[in-house]
Parts: sequence; C-alpha cells; structure tokens
Amino acid sequence: MLDALKTRVGGTVKVGTRTFTVAAIVTRELDRGFGFVNFSPRLMMRADELASTGLIGYGSRVTYRLLVAGPDAQIERFATWARARVDGGKLRGVNLESLQDGQPQVRQTIDRASHFLTLVSLLTALLAAVAIAMAAHRFARRHLDGCAAMRCLGVSQRTLRSLFVGEFLTIGVLGSVVGVVLGFGGHLVLLNWLGTLVEVELPKPSVWPALQGIAMGLVLLLGFAVPPLLPLTRVPPVHVIRREIGAEQRVAYAAYGAGVLLFALLLVLAAGEWKLGGIVAGGFAGGLLVFGGIARAALWAAARFVRRERGGAGVGWRYALASLERRSGSSALQITALGIGLMCLLLIAMTRNDLIAGWRDATPPDAPNQFLIDIQPDQRQGVANYLKQHGQPDAALSPMVRGRLIAINGKPVSPDNYEKADAKRLVDREFNLSYTTDLPGDNRVVEGEWFGTSGKPQVSIEQGLAKLIHVKLGDTLRFDVAGLQVDGPVTSVRKLDWNSFKVNFFVLMPPAALSDLPATFITSFYLPSNQQALIDGIVGLYPNVTAIDTTPILAQIQRTLQQVIGAVQFLFLFTLAAGVLVLYAALAGTRDERVRESALLRALGASHRQVRSVQVAEFVAVGALAGLMAALGAQAIGYVLASRVFEFHIDFNPWLVPAGIVAGVACASLGGWLSLRRVLARPALQSLRDA
Repeated sequence: MLDALKTRVGGTVKVGTRTFTVAAIVTRELDRGFGFVNFSPRLMMRADELASTGLIGYGSRVTYRLLVAGPDAQIERFATWARARVDGGKLRGVNLESLQDGQPQVRQTIDRASHFLTLVSLLTALLAAVAIAMAAHRFARRHLDGCAAMRCLGVSQRTLRSLFVGEFLTIGVLGSVVGVVLGFGGHLVLLNWLGTLVEVELPKPSVWPALQGIAMGLVLLLGFAVPPLLPLTRVPPVHVIRREIGAEQRVAYAAYGAGVLLFALLLVLAAGEWKLGGIVAGGFAGGLLVFGGIARAALWAAARFVRRERGGAGVGWRYALASLERRSGSSALQITALGIGLMCLLLIAMTRNDLIAGWRDATPPDAPNQFLIDIQPDQRQGVANYLKQHGQPDAALSPMVRGRLIAINGKPVSPDNYEKADAKRLVDREFNLSYTTDLPGDNRVVEGEWFGTSGKPQVSIEQGLAKLIHVKLGDTLRFDVAGLQVDGPVTSVRKLDWNSFKVNFFVLMPPAALSDLPATFITSFYLPSNQQALIDGIVGLYPNVTAIDTTPILAQIQRTLQQVIGAVQFLFLFTLAAGVLVLYAALAGTRDERVRESALLRALGASHRQVRSVQVAEFVAVGALAGLMAALGAQAIGYVLASRVFEFHIDFNPWLVPAGIVAGVACASLGGWLSLRRVLARPALQSLRDA
C-alpha cells in the first residue's frame, strides 16, 4: 500500500476527509485469517477517529470483527451461545470463524498434526503396556521359587496377593509421578526447542494432565503387571515347587483380557474420537492374536521341516528351532512382543515421514503469491501480454462469474435448510463460478465424468462443497446470475489441491453455459520479492485491477508447518524411547532359559562355536519372524490410518519388509549378545547355579 500511495513512514495519507500521518508498517496481523478478501492491503487507525473521516454514512458497507481469546471452555460456551443466535436468525449475516473454519489447506494441516500427535501418544502408551507385561512376566518366573517357599511356610494366598499388589502399586505411583515430572520438563524443552515459533503466552499447566497421566500409569500397571502374578497366589504349594501352574493360568488369561479391554477403552477415550482410537486399539488387539498365532504356527512348521530335512540343516539351526518349539509359549510371547514393538516404531516412523514430506511439499517455494482480480474482458489480452513480456508466460486468466445458488432439484435453497454454519454461510452468498473445457491441472475427478467440450449446461462441483450442501451426481443446480437463471445437472465431482495456491473454483461449467454472462477475470503467479515493479506497472496501466500479495499468508503457513514439524519430531523421541524399552523387555524375557540351555550344552561337551551357532540361529529366527510380521502389520495399519484418518494416499513400500526383517534380526542379535556374552566365558557349573 505504501508503494501504491507513493508515501513512507512519517508521510501522510488522506482517509475520507481527514489526513493522517503514517506511523508504522504492519508486517503481521494475527486476525487477518485466510479468507481471500483478507489478502487485500489494510490501513489500520484508531476506532474513535473513524467517524471523523466521513466514511460512515448512508450506503456505507462496514464489517465489524470481534476477536475472542481465553480458556477453551469459556470460548466454547461463548461460541455455543453465539452460534445458537446466528442459527436462530437473530444475528443474520454474522459468521463465527475459528481454526476449524479456516482455509482448507491450513485446517487439513492442523487436523493431520493433531491426529499424528494423538497417534504418537497412543502408541507410546501401547508400547509401555507391552513393556510392562513382558517385565512382569519375567518378574513372576524369577520369583516362582520364593513364592513357593513362602507358601510352604504358611503364607496365605491373600497375603501374597496383598504383598505383590502393594509392591506394584507403590512402584506404579512413584513411577507415574516421575513420569509426570519428566512430562512437564519435556514440555518446557519442547517450548524452548520451538523458540520464536510460539509467539503467544501459553496458559499455565493445570493439574488434570498430571492426574490423567497417573491414572493411565496405574491402569497399565494393574492391567498388564498384576495378571502374571495372580496364578502364583492361587495354586497349592506343591504345584508351585514343581513349577506346575496348571489350570490356574486361566486366571492370568482372564485378568489379561480385562486389562486389554480396559486399556482399549482408555485408548479410545484418550484419542477423543472413535475412529483413530478404535483403529489403534483394534490393531493392538489384532496384533496380539495374529502375531501370537503366526509365531506358534511358524515355530511348529519350521521345527518339523528341520527334523525332516536333517541333512540340509546344521546342528545350530536344528537345536535352535527345536528349543524355540519346546518353549513355544514363551517364544511366541517374545516374538509377539518384539513384533508389536517393532510394528509401532515402523508405523510411527512411516507415518511421520509421509506427513512431513507432504507438509514440506504443501506450499512449494514457487507457489503463487500474487493475485490479480477485477480484470475486465476488454483488458484480458492486454494484461496477458504485459505478464508475458515481464516473465510470467504461464499466468492463465480465468473467468469469474458471480452467481447465487437458488434451487437444488427445483426446490428453493435457504440457509434454514442446513444445520452447519459453513453451509448456511455458503448458500447465503454468491458463488464465484467459472467456465472451461479443460480440467485444471490441480483438480481430479473423483465421481462422474468431466464434461470437456460439451455444449450442454453441466456442473462440476468441488467434493467438499457437494458434501456440505448435500449435492450428488445427477442433481440439478440453479444459479441466479445477474437476474438470469442458469440450470445444469451435476455430472462430475472434483477433488482440489488447495495447497497449490492456484486459482480454484467450487463450481465449473462449460463455456456455452456462462460465456455470454457478465464476468471478470482473475489470475495468479509467483513473483520474486525483487520484482515488485511488475505489480506497480500493471496497476498503473489498469487502475481498476486489484493486486493482492499473499506472501504474508504463505509465510504464516510455513511458520505453522515448522511449528507442527518441530512438535512431531520431538514427540517421536518419546515413542522411540518406549520402543527401546519394549525391545529390551522382550529380549530379556527368555534370558534365564537361554542361559540355562547354553550352560547345559557346554556341560554336555558342546564347543564354544556350536553354542554360539545355536544362539545366532535362534536370534535370527526370532528377529526375522518378528520383523516380518511387524513390517506387514505396520503397512496394513498404516494404510487404514492413511485412508480413514489422515486422508492421504500411501503406497506399499517394498523396502519396509526387508527393513523390518533386518531391524528385527539386529535387535534380537544385539539383545541376545548383551545378555549372553558372558555365558561362554564362565564355567558351565557356575552358569547352571546362577540360572
């Protein structure tokens, strides 16, 4: 605006009948929003001086905006109160705007970020549940002899149960409190990491997140740590001494079932929506059942194959697979836990990479940042030639016809016919219609067929608008254009790429339907910051043409994306840490059995090389099977999340399967080496005593 008025800070500008001094340049307006009309340059002045300009009078068009900020609960109450009056017709023409009502590409980015951060928290809790279950399972086995001795000395089941539950509750409360403290510290680190991206003062943290965290920790503990301990407190002492848990194991299964159901319910409640929470909870439950079943079947089949093909398999593989089959229950549990942990890590990494890549490509560096509107038909060729001569040969001029939707299938359209505020607002104003024979490059027909060069009146409508105003293929729309009625059936539904920032229209028709009606033209193009003279020149030649610079809006979108990406990267570290705990717990779960078996092999005369070959074969089998299931599970759940929650397309990644297998083998081998590296260096008798 300064350039157009040929003034500067300290200069003067006349507004109505008053002359004002230019005090400063506004570089950013938080309330500007993303509406197209808001891209125009604005002059800001004191509200109490507006009347003295003489601009407010009969026929003046004035719009008032009220900015409301505060706690979410208060804002929601105010919005409900205002929306009830708007919908009731008492405040006709008033619109309520929020982050959810913003420009489609910004709203989509925020929605996807919110879903991803929720997914991160859910998967972190899920990983914690698996880690707790594995650690408690090993705890129960290691305390089997101690529990047997206590039962033989007359300790009752109730006393044992109280002892274990009290011990775990104490650990759970202390651990949850530590987690809350770490979480509070983590949010401070996140704010410091984002730095200047967060330019608002955040509200003080309340006690509710801390209470929710402690409650979640206790539910995880009671649901996944207590079940392995219950059988030890219910069996007769002689059965415990013989290590025969027997039918009492059904108590643990029932407790696990109750814990899984309660945890699944908490996942759904924590997600805040049934779709995302249900997919994650269903994937968790399905993964446990499917992975466990596949693991048992695969171990059984592999062991039978190796026994049948004795000559084709080495001693290491024969003994390793036989050992895994012999303790099939604990082996399947270990493979399942390792597979679930790897699946969560692969899923979160895959989704994170796709989201970040999509966000970074959302607004490319050469996205249009200049719009020219109100170009008259007789100026069209002149503007096009001027742009071509000044390095903008691809700036296409699109016709824009103003029309009001007045009927659908012959029935009059009224805002009262709709419940949603967006729908009421759209049908209560004029649409920007356009005509063309070619489908725009950033448009994709998802229903019906493109009308092409057809001379019959037809309508191609944007997918979101069609859903909002309840229009489907075959419906007939009637528009009032400058007093003339234009009818056309809906023959196609289009999906638009709002991230392109190119000129897009909700409604397109063939030229024969609109070309004879009053229209103006609009165009958009990318203009480097050092070529502002182009805009000054074209406005000088065509004073009626309005130039709109969207650079501040693009910059605001980029800031939002950087803010979201920073939060995603930071929270991914928490999931990674939880995944490492799961992998460690899964691999440590059968450490005692492996130590005992390795010591027995050495006592029976096996060489170091033979014992090592058995260990390597076992770790490769466990890791490869867990990695394969994890990769396929992550791909399947990722596809469901992409199509149902994040609303983007995801292709099958052939590299994910080998990556999962390699990761599984690497994790299993590393964990096995860390737990058994000292076994070969110690006397077999000492290892047997320690085991």
